[in-house]
Amino acid sequence: MSDFDRRSVLKAGLGGAALLAGPGVVPVRAAEWTNTPEPNASIRVLRWKQFIQAEFDKFAEQTKKFSEKTGIKVKLEAESWEDIRPKAAVAANVGAGPDLIVGTLDDPFKFPEKLIDMTDVADYLGKQYGGWYPVAERYGKKGNNWIAIPQGATGGCLNYRISHVKAAGFEQFPKDTDGFLKLCQALKKNNTPAGFALGHATGDANGWCQWALWAFGGKVVNDKNEVVIDSPETIAAIEYVRQLYATFIPGVLSWNDSNNNKAFLNGELSLTLNGISIWTVGKNSPDPKQQEIAKDMDHAPMPIGPVGVSTEQQNVLVYYGYKHSKYPKAVKEYIKFMMDKENYDAWEVASNGYVSPPLPAYNDNPVWTSDPKITPYRDCLKRCRDNGYAGDLGYASAAVMGDFVVVDMFAEAASGQATPQEAAKRAAERAKRYYQV
Repeated sequence: MSDFDRRSVLKAGLGGAALLAGPGVVPVRAAEWTNTPEPNASIRVLRWKQFIQAEFDKFAEQTKKFSEKTGIKVKLEAESWEDIRPKAAVAANVGAGPDLIVGTLDDPFKFPEKLIDMTDVADYLGKQYGGWYPVAERYGKKGNNWIAIPQGATGGCLNYRISHVKAAGFEQFPKDTDGFLKLCQALKKNNTPAGFALGHATGDANGWCQWALWAFGGKVVNDKNEVVIDSPETIAAIEYVRQLYATFIPGVLSWNDSNNNKAFLNGELSLTLNGISIWTVGKNSPDPKQQEIAKDMDHAPMPIGPVGVSTEQQNVLVYYGYKHSKYPKAVKEYIKFMMDKENYDAWEVASNGYVSPPLPAYNDNPVWTSDPKITPYRDCLKRCRDNGYAGDLGYASAAVMGDFVVVDMFAEAASGQATPQEAAKRAAERAKRYYQV
C-alpha cells in the first residue's frame, strides 16, 4: 500500500479537496447548520456489527469525540444486519428503544411515520459536499422529505484469487456474464471453486441475486409497482444462476454474511462477492497463510449482463431516528458530526475503504487510490440500482428484500427444489402479498 497518513486525510477533509480532487470530483462548499441540541441530551445508537474491527474502533472513537465536544451522552451498541431489522421494527411499533438506528437498505420505508424528519441534515450535507448520488437520495427520501441519511454502502465487489483466475485461462477478469460463467466453470474444473451465498445473507446473497435478476432484464415490479417477476427475463436469469450454482463450493444454501469470508481465508474459495473485509483481514492477519491469500487477491465490479448496463445491488447503510426520542436534535447533531468530511474521511481510512461514500465530494479521500485493489469499491454507488427497482421504495420493497424473496427463488431453482417456472411463480405470489395485488 502506498504511504499516506491520517494528517493528509484530515487536511483533505478540512479544505484540501480542491488540491486532491481529480476531474469530476466536487469540492467542499460552505453550508449553514443551525441545529441546537437539547440540554442534557442522552441518546442510544444501534448500528450494524463490524466485519473490520478497526472500522468499529474508529466509529466508537469518533462517537466519544462527539460526546466530548457536545456534552451529549451516547450509548453505542452493535448487532448483526439480520438482527437489526426486527429490533428496529419493534422500536418503531412500541415507541421505545434506540433513538437512532444505523441499518440497511429501505427498512426506514416500513415505518416512515415513526421517524424524525431529516431534511435539514440532508440539505446541509448535500449543499456542503456537492450533492448526493441519485441512488443515495432514493434511499433517503420519501416524497419531498428525507426520512433517513445514507451512510454509504458496504460496497460489494468480486473478490478473487489472481493466480487461480490466471490458471483458469483468464489474464483479465471477465466483464460480461458469458465470460463470468466460463471462468466459474474453469475454476471448478481446477478444483479452485467459486462460492456465493444463497442463504439469508443480507449483504452477500441479496447483492449477487438482485444483480443476476436485473442483468437479464428481470425485476420484481415495473414502474407502476405491478409484480412482474414471473417473466421470460427472470427465467433466463434463473437458468444462468443454475449453471453458476453447479460450479459453487458445497454449503452455500445455508451461508450467512460471514461464511464466505471464512471460507475464502481458509483457502477453500477462489471467487466470491464481498466487501473489502476479506482482503483487509487477511492482509492484517498474523496467520502467514491468510497474508499470502490477501497478496494473491484482487477486486472487480460485477459483470454486465444482456441488458448492457451495470445492474449491481449494494448494501446501502442508512441512519434513521425515531420520533419517540426525547432528543431529536441531538440525534441530528450526531449524524451531522459523523458525516462531516473530516470525521468521515478518518473513519474511511481506518476501515480501509469498507464503506463506499454516498457523496461524490468524499471521493478525494487518499484511501481510494492508496492501493489499486481498493479503488473498485469507491464507485459502488455509481454502479448500483436501489432494491425497489423499477418501482418505488416503500413498505413492499423493504419487505420483499427483508423476506429474501429473490434469493429464495434462485436457491429453490438452483438446488432442484423447484423448476425455474415454479420458483418464479412462487416468488411472484410472495411479492404480491406485500404489494397487495
